[in-house]
Amino acid sequence: MKFAELARSAALVTAVALIPATTAGLAQVDARAGPEFASLFATYQRIKASYVEPVEDDVLIRGAIDGMLAALDPHSAYLDGSDLERLETLIDGNYSGLGLSVVLEDGAVKVISPFRGSPAEDAGMKAGDYITHLDGELIYGGDLDEAVARMRGPAGSSIRLTIFRPGRDEPFDVSVTRGVIELEPVTHELMPGNIGHIMVNEFSRDVGSDVLASWDALEEEASGRLSGLVLDMRSNPGGSLDEAVALSDLFLDDGRIVSQRGRARGESVVYEAETVFRGDIAEGVPIIVLIDAGSASASEIVAGALQDHRRAVIMGDRSFGKGSVQSLLPLGRDSALKLTTARYYTPAGHSVQEGGIKPDIAVPQLSDPDLAKRSRFIMRESDLRGHLVNELKLEDSALESDRRDDPRFQKTAEELKDEGIEDFQLHYALETLRRTAPNAVAARR
Repeated sequence: MKFAELARSAALVTAVALIPATTAGLAQVDARAGPEFASLFATYQRIKASYVEPVEDDVLIRGAIDGMLAALDPHSAYLDGSDLERLETLIDGNYSGLGLSVVLEDGAVKVISPFRGSPAEDAGMKAGDYITHLDGELIYGGDLDEAVARMRGPAGSSIRLTIFRPGRDEPFDVSVTRGVIELEPVTHELMPGNIGHIMVNEFSRDVGSDVLASWDALEEEASGRLSGLVLDMRSNPGGSLDEAVALSDLFLDDGRIVSQRGRARGESVVYEAETVFRGDIAEGVPIIVLIDAGSASASEIVAGALQDHRRAVIMGDRSFGKGSVQSLLPLGRDSALKLTTARYYTPAGHSVQEGGIKPDIAVPQLSDPDLAKRSRFIMRESDLRGHLVNELKLEDSALESDRRDDPRFQKTAEELKDEGIEDFQLHYALETLRRTAPNAVAARR
């Protein structure tokens, strides 16, 4: 994919503002640009003249750029070379590697979530894990792109990861065999009782169309109208705002889906449901949306829209809490800024930044035997250093209240396994729909 095509793509950015490439070098910066720039140039000169070893200009320039962006928020970054290639693979949806969504937190590589069906998930990796070593070599304090590049490799090859998991006393090693990660954005299955289960794993190109196709396939398989639908967006790290709008639009007749507000006039946009095509494709069918701490960004847009319109019951764990929009701003033919340019808001005007989407019915994943020990360590947006602060100034106690034990859910993972329940959250959602579906069917008649 050419860079121009990448910049135009709606797969990862909401809007692309073209800005001219910077042609002025540091040598052209003087005191007339302000004392801060004069200090920057003076520092550059002193390093060039006095550092213990010669330093190339591109190293200093890249360091200055990275320093400026690091002072903003965790999602703004300078992209070139391998960084742009990573962006391309996310859009295209396939590469060879482990299948992990990771971030760099205080020098440590931390797992947001493993992709469903990936080698990493099969090896038992969990959201909140820290990767400290690759093949025995310490990676703490290193570069995230270098760590990601090392984790990728030919399908069939193996790599040994040393994992620190909060709640466990000692680190442990996991050997993972790399595979071809063909990210299936949308998968579906028909569950007993004519209940559809649509899993949205990421928001890449054509996700809205894929969900529509899954709905049609489920209705055909059910030989009639579905009695309920579980829209599963757990461990979905997000992606395209346009695709989040398209997916939400499938289940709404009208009204606002999401709005975004930024400093620039062009960054303040309102997205409304379209009624020209089909309206609510599942009219009258009860819907449960499953989310967890790995549900971020575009996932939260969909959950917030369906929750505010009372079109679906949101179930699971509080979501990640990423309520910001990043735009790709080209700086030249082979580099760009991924810059936070706006915040987005649910139809009721709520920002999910920090706080995330709070489920209508909180359901822990009891079938995860380590969850009780590590739940307080699960990472969300509010845990990232330098994150944008919610404008409503949420209290920490409000963000952490969902960590209290709930007396409704006291079975152990072993007890659930004995009952044949591998995914308790999905099981709870299906049982809820089976209890409500007869009433919904009667109401449609």
